[in-house]
Amino acid sequence: MNEPKKLTEAGTDIDEVKRQNANSGLSYNEIMAIIAHTNGKGTAQYSDTDPEEVKRQIHRDNK
Repeated sequence: MNEPKKLTEAGTDIDEVKRQNANSGLSYNEIMAIIAHTNGKGTAQYSDTDPEEVKRQIHRDNK
């Protein structure tokens, strides 16, 4: 016999959200632990930030 779904007041299926979260990749805390452990070296694979673009923006802002 199936248990009734656990829903929030808004109707969100709590178990479905948990299932999707479990399959979503690394959590914020996991990423922070990797960065802390590696001092940020080799973590570019976790970012889509273009370092050169950031440097250009900083240079523009300092003018």
